[in-house]
Amino acid sequence: MSELFPLTEEIWLDWLKDEIKMASESSEREKVYELFERAVKDYICPEIWLEYAQYSIGGIGQEGGIEKVRSIFERALTAVGLHVTKGTALWEAYREFENAILETAQPAPGSVPSPEQQQVLCSQLEKIHTLFRRQLGIPLLDMEASYAEYEEWSEEPIPETTIKNYKKALQQLEKCKPYEEALLGAETPKLAEYQAYIDFEMKAGDPARIQLIYERALAENCLVPDLWARYNQYLDRQLKVKELVLSAHDRAVRNCPWTVGLWIRYLLAMERHRVDHSIISEMFEKALNAGFIQATDYVEIWQAYLDYLRRRVDFTQDSSKELEELRSAFARAVEYLKQEVEERFSESGDPSCTIMQNWARVEARLCNNMQKARELWDNIMTKGNAKYANMWLEYYNLERAHGDTQHCRKALHRAVQCTSDYPEHVCEVLLTLERIEGTLEDWDAAVQKTENRLARVNEQRAKAAEKEAALAKQEEERAEQRKQARAEKKASKKAKKARIGDKRKADDEDEGEWGQEEELPSKRHRGEGDGVLPEEDMEVETGLFGRSAPAKPDGPANPKEKASTSRKDIPKVFHDSSKDKVTVFVSNLAYTMAEPEAKLRELFGSCGEVAEIRPVFNNKGTFRGYCYVQFKEEEAALRALGLDRTAVEGRPMFVSPCVDKNKNPDFKVFRYSTTLEKHKLFISGLPFSCTKEELEEVCKAHGNVKDIRLVTNRAGKPKGLAYVEYENEAQASQAVLKMDGLTVKDHVIKVMISNPPLRKLPEAGRASTFPAPRQVYGARGKGRTQLSMMPRALQRQSNPVAKAENGMVQNSPATSSEPPAEPKKMSNADFAKMLLKK
Repeated sequence: MSELFPLTEEIWLDWLKDEIKMASESSEREKVYELFERAVKDYICPEIWLEYAQYSIGGIGQEGGIEKVRSIFERALTAVGLHVTKGTALWEAYREFENAILETAQPAPGSVPSPEQQQVLCSQLEKIHTLFRRQLGIPLLDMEASYAEYEEWSEEPIPETTIKNYKKALQQLEKCKPYEEALLGAETPKLAEYQAYIDFEMKAGDPARIQLIYERALAENCLVPDLWARYNQYLDRQLKVKELVLSAHDRAVRNCPWTVGLWIRYLLAMERHRVDHSIISEMFEKALNAGFIQATDYVEIWQAYLDYLRRRVDFTQDSSKELEELRSAFARAVEYLKQEVEERFSESGDPSCTIMQNWARVEARLCNNMQKARELWDNIMTKGNAKYANMWLEYYNLERAHGDTQHCRKALHRAVQCTSDYPEHVCEVLLTLERIEGTLEDWDAAVQKTENRLARVNEQRAKAAEKEAALAKQEEERAEQRKQARAEKKASKKAKKARIGDKRKADDEDEGEWGQEEELPSKRHRGEGDGVLPEEDMEVETGLFGRSAPAKPDGPANPKEKASTSRKDIPKVFHDSSKDKVTVFVSNLAYTMAEPEAKLRELFGSCGEVAEIRPVFNNKGTFRGYCYVQFKEEEAALRALGLDRTAVEGRPMFVSPCVDKNKNPDFKVFRYSTTLEKHKLFISGLPFSCTKEELEEVCKAHGNVKDIRLVTNRAGKPKGLAYVEYENEAQASQAVLKMDGLTVKDHVIKVMISNPPLRKLPEAGRASTFPAPRQVYGARGKGRTQLSMMPRALQRQSNPVAKAENGMVQNSPATSSEPPAEPKKMSNADFAKMLLKK
C-alpha cells in the first residue's frame, strides 16, 4: 500500500517499531534501514528522523558505524533541524551521542594521555562546541535552556560571534512565536494558519525555512492540491534541485492523483531536469490511470504529453523515430478520447477538437505536410464543427499561411454554405480574398454566393422572429384565457353563494311549516358530475340536498369552531400585485397552526417591519397552510427569503418571492445548485434519526464544515440524505476518501461529490398549456379493464347531463346548441308542495 499512497507518520512509526522488534541479524538491520529511507521520503517528520538516528546508534559497533550515525544525524538536522517546536530534541540527541563518544575517548584515571589521545579529545570537544554554536544560531523553543547548558558545559567563555547569533535567533523566535501559537490553538487542518506562516517566511526569504514550513503544512494537509501546487512551483522556480524537486512532485501526485494539474507539472519538471524518456512515458501512463473526475482533464494531460513529444522532435530531418512517435501519440490520443473518455463521461471533453487542430498545425508548419493537415481539418468539420465561423476561419488562416489560394477559396466557399452562427463574417472574409487576389469571375461568383446565402439567412431569421412572436402571442392569449377562466370561476362561486343565501332565507321563512320534519338524504347518483367535490363546495352541496344537519346551538361548541366562524365573516382581501417586491409567499405550513398571523409576525419580525400578514382560509375558516407576508421595505423582504426551509412546528417552511404566475407561468424557485460542486458532498444511507449536530461531528474531522442540509419531505420527515459543504475542494475530497462506507448508527453511508443528474425536460409536443380533459371511465370506474356486467338497457346515458341548481336533472337534446334556460329557484316550501301533489 505504501507504494501506491503515502503513509501517515503514525502508521510509519508503528510499522518501523514492529520491524525493529523482529530485526536481530545484520541483514535484517539493513532491511530496517531501507524502510526508514522510504519513511523519510513520504513526509518530513521529526519523530521518524529521531527514531532513525536512535536506531542507527545500535549499529555503532559495526565497521563505519560511528560515521553512519553522524551522517544520519546530519541529514536529520538538514531536514528538520529548523523545526521551531520539535527541532530541539534532535539537536540534543546528537549532542548526547557526541558526549558519549567523548566519554569513551577519555584516558583512564591517573594516566597521562598520549599525543594521539589528546588530539582525539580536542577534536571531539570541538565537535560538541560546534553543535552548540550551530543550535544557538537557530530560532528554537527553549533556546534559553540550551544557552545556559552551553555556559555550564564550556570551560571557556562563549565567543562573541556565538552570542551575537544567539541574540539574533532570539529576535527571530519572537517573530515566529505568534504563528506557532496560532498553530497550537487551531483545529485541524489549520490551513489558514499555515498559509499565514508561509507568507511570513516567504517575506523573510530563507529557502530552508520556507521549505520546512511547506513540509509541515503538507504533513497535516496532504490532500490539498493547491498547497502541493504552490510548493512545487516554489521549488521549480527557486531551489531547482533535481532530487528535491522531483521528490516533491512525486509525493504530490501520490497524495492527490485526481488532480490533473499536479501530473502536468510533474511531467514538465521531469523534462526540465532531463529525466529519461522511458521514465516520463511511464509516468504519463500512470497519469492516464489516475481516475480524473472530468473529461477535460484527460484532454489536458494528453496535450501536455504531446507538447513534450513535439519538443523532442528535430524537424530539420524529413523523418525520425521521434516524429513517428509523435504522430502515433496524436492518433492514440484522438482514439482514446473517442472511446475511453466518451464511454465513461458521455463526452470526449474536446468538442472543438483542439488536439486534432494542434496535430494539423504541426503537420502544416513543422512538417510541411498540408495534405495531412487538410485531412485532419476535414475530419474536424465532420464532428459537428462546420456550423461555426471561428472553426472555418482557423482552417482558412492555416491554409493561408501554409497552403495556396485555391484551397483558401474552396474553404471559404464551403464556410459560406455551412456557417450558421456568423455567416456575415465569413462572407466578408471571402469578399476580401477575392478583392485582393481574385479575378472578375471569382469576384462575381463570390458576390452572388454571399448575397444568396445572406438572403436565405435573413429569411430564416425573419421566420424565426415571426415564430417567436407567434409563440409569445399565444402565450399571452393563454395567460389571458387562464385569467378569464379564473375570473369566471370566481364569479360563478359568488353567484352560487348568493343563491345559497336566498335559499337559506326562504328556509327561515317556512320554518314553522317544515322545520320539525326531517328530510331524507337524496342519493348522489354515480356517474353524474365530475367526481368528488372540493372540500369547500362539499359543505354547500350537503346543505342544499336533503342532509339536514341536527339542530345546532346558537354559538360554536369549541374555540376552534368559534375562530372558524369568526373568520367566515372576515371580508376577502385581494392581493395587490403592485406590492410584490415587498411581499413574500410563505407555504407548506401546518394546517393545524393556531393563530398563524401572530406566529408568523413573531418569526418574520427579525427581518424588518411587517406591514401585513394575510393567511389564507377556506370557506369553513380552516387555515390552508400558506399566506402572504408584506413588509414596509424591499430589503426586509429580501432578508425574509433567508428563512426558507426553516422548521416551523415540525415542517420546513417555504419562503419564495411573490410572483404573478399569470405573467410568469414558468417561474420556479430552487435555491440550491444543480451542477457539479467539488466542495460539497452528497451523503446517502443516513439513519432517519441522525441529527444535523451528529452529522457535523462526523464531518468536521476532515475539514471546516460551512453548511449541512438534511433533506426532508414536505412534512419535514428526513429522507436519509444530506448535503455537506466544505471550505474548499481539497477538504471535500479528503472527506470522501475517509467517510465513504462509514457506519453511522448501524447504517453504512455512501459519500460522493455533489453532482446532481440533469433534470429531464419534457419531450417536444408532449407538454400542453391546457390540461387534458378528464378521462371518462366505464361503469365500473377506473379498473384493470373496462368491462361492465350491467345490461346495456340499464346503463345510464353516457351523454353529459346538466345538473340544475336545485338538484333536478335536465336532459338537454344533443342537437340543440342553445344553452338551457336557467331553472326557477325553489324553496323548501316549493319542494313540499311538489311532494304533496304526488
